[in-house]
Amino acid sequence: MPSPDLSDREYAALAELRHQLRRFLAFSEAQARSVELEPRQHQVLLALRGLPRGTVPTVGALAERLLLRHHTVVELIDRLERRRLIKRTRAEDDRRQARIALTPRGLDTLRRLSIAHRNELKTVGPELVTSLRRVLRTGSRR
Repeated sequence: MPSPDLSDREYAALAELRHQLRRFLAFSEAQARSVELEPRQHQVLLALRGLPRGTVPTVGALAERLLLRHHTVVELIDRLERRRLIKRTRAEDDRRQARIALTPRGLDTLRRLSIAHRNELKTVGPELVTSLRRVLRTGSRR
């Protein structure tokens, strides 16, 4: 049985949500570049700092959180390490496994970016929430 089509209103709600998300992502990408980071490098710093409690900070854990391939995360970590924003150390219990940590310089960079993001969300967040609510409302009225 084919799934039912969406109404014009549902398409409009989805398009608006996508627009609001893209606006925020464009802001985020510009902020990362303003401190000479690629957006994915910023995402690594944020994912590292925001790992769930008890999660070991490894390449694998970051790859899972970022939905990226292991080797892609390794390349990003290599670049961040060259910039002294993160450091890699070998795990005591398994020398094959590297643990990743933010350096003071990395923490400071992430803090500045995160403050800017929080401030931007205070401005655009209400529009983003409204557009998400519209999508959820229009989908439940069928």
